[in-house]
Amino acid sequence: MPGTTTIDIDAASYKGSVSVPTGLFIDGKWVDPVEPDTIDVINPSTGKKIAAVSLGSAKDVDIAVKAAQKAYKTTWGLKCPGSQRSRLIIRLADLMERDIDQFAALESLNAGKPFNVARNGDMAGSIKHIRYFGGWADKVQGKTIESSENKLAYTRHEPYGVVGQIIPWNFPMLMLAWKVGPALATGNCIILKPSEVTPLSALKFAELVAEAGFPPGVVNVVNGYGVTVGQAISEHMHISKVAFTGSTLVGRKVLEASARTNLKVVTLELGGKSPTVIFDDCNLEQTIKWATRAMYGNMGQSCVAGTRIFVQEGIYDQFMEKFTAMVKGLTAATGDPFLGTTMHGPQVSQVQFDRIMGYIASGKSDGATVHIGGERHGTEGFFIQPTIFTDVTPDMKIVKEEIFGPVAAVLKFKTEEEVIEAANATEYGLSACVFSENIGRAIRVAHAFESGSTFVNSAQLIECSIPFGGYKASGIGREHGEYALETYTQVKAVHVNIGLTI
Repeated sequence: MPGTTTIDIDAASYKGSVSVPTGLFIDGKWVDPVEPDTIDVINPSTGKKIAAVSLGSAKDVDIAVKAAQKAYKTTWGLKCPGSQRSRLIIRLADLMERDIDQFAALESLNAGKPFNVARNGDMAGSIKHIRYFGGWADKVQGKTIESSENKLAYTRHEPYGVVGQIIPWNFPMLMLAWKVGPALATGNCIILKPSEVTPLSALKFAELVAEAGFPPGVVNVVNGYGVTVGQAISEHMHISKVAFTGSTLVGRKVLEASARTNLKVVTLELGGKSPTVIFDDCNLEQTIKWATRAMYGNMGQSCVAGTRIFVQEGIYDQFMEKFTAMVKGLTAATGDPFLGTTMHGPQVSQVQFDRIMGYIASGKSDGATVHIGGERHGTEGFFIQPTIFTDVTPDMKIVKEEIFGPVAAVLKFKTEEEVIEAANATEYGLSACVFSENIGRAIRVAHAFESGSTFVNSAQLIECSIPFGGYKASGIGREHGEYALETYTQVKAVHVNIGLTI
């Protein structure tokens, strides 16, 4: 039978034990996979094993889908009033808030996030998101549409039924909340695949789903690899919609799988190579703080990371002096995520560490200058020094491709027209930032960006009520707010004859 693992933590930010189930959560129960197997979960700060969790397969996905179908037809979906769904979702948010320190500890252990960031950023945001969509659950409604005196026409916004959700490792609980919240609010049942790299907080979350009182089968969590569990979700004939967050390469595979099978609806939140455009009339002190946050937040492991920093030539030298000092401060505050002084943790895995170091080597070989950083930090775990490249050109890999690590490329520009063209010269279009005290120019440039989100004199102020998603190869569809409800419902038009004869 599936068990639990208990992790003892004795650190400055957290002292205590956290117990985490290690099985699959299907039909309201913890079960072993059909084909018994496990995967080791690694602490990126040390490179050592934390736990082993069950590894699912396509057979487990099939069992979970059957459970979800039954729940949708009998206890959830259109059988469960929105007011009741609301009560359960808000109860779930309350339980998450009760256990916020345990979740933050798991995010620090498993994903390498500084504890205070995990608690006050990731977890606070996750709780807010779930609670926000709990408020929407009884407000999903259609319209009455005028036709004639002899006919009544109205629309119903109905759930898809069973939806698949595939989430990444960079924000394990935030990405879970972004997807689970609107899916539950609209009455869907869920097959969730957390990343095999960071499954612990999703498994802890499943415990709270049961405690909150959700009917069995409404939420199912199947650990596994993308090539097995992820592919099974993407191809399953009885999953009607898939939401995926991850790389553009894998997003294309999810779309292809849908096209090959039942043409399920697909929403994608994919990669980015976001520009940060800094004009010489900016508030420099504030701009440097925002640019640092945009670039190095979550150790650069963010799809909206502002990795291409364009600085107008009039303040370039001054910017570089102050930006360098700020990044040196981050380097000095790199280390154990459970230390209160830590601001910069490890990369999530050996694979990511090697990938990022490969990009740094590429930048060096292409002729860019390592202004600061560019090396491993310490001798244990997957730490990389916050890095700045200068003397870069648009054709370099470090400027064109998503690195997903703490590696910035700084470029100099002269004119507004020039920088808009350069900022948009990418296959991605997820996010962009502009800094200028000339509000007319700032808004003009924000509108010119080819991106789903633009930030003026700020960065990454993402809110649960404001839509989030990408242009171009950065995705399809929107998360957050009322826009997210649209991606989890399908519209049915009902025509009622009240007097027409033939």
